[in-house]
Amino acid sequence: MKHTTILVIDAQGGGLGRQLILEIKKRFAQAEVLAVGTNAAATAAMLKAGADAAATGENAVAVACRRADYIIGPVGIVIADAMLGEITPTMARAVAQANARRILIPFSNCYNYIAGVSDFSATRLVEDALNELKKQVTEREEL
Repeated sequence: MKHTTILVIDAQGGGLGRQLILEIKKRFAQAEVLAVGTNAAATAAMLKAGADAAATGENAVAVACRRADYIIGPVGIVIADAMLGEITPTMARAVAQANARRILIPFSNCYNYIAGVSDFSATRLVEDALNELKKQVTEREEL
């Protein structure tokens, strides 16, 4: 496996990030997994799940986005003021402008409705995101 850096970004309690990191570490054992939380609770949850390194806050998002090959998290990470205001405009811009491939999980919450996904469970959405990550990592390795 080529050196691959996967960045997981989450907010609030970090539950989604924790779930993602647990599965990413199982499926991509050689990948470096970075976790950035918008708050200390989210960061702690992802670190406990096995992230190789973790940090908190706006500048950490900006720096980690420059290092990542892949960024994965809820769709709110590209929407300024999403997640009850935890995603700052600077964070959203850093994710959106990163050279990394983004895999966004379409949760409809915090005043943003994502049409067409209201009937999908969180488990199904996470599994789909992980399958897409596997596809993209495999394609990258074939280059």
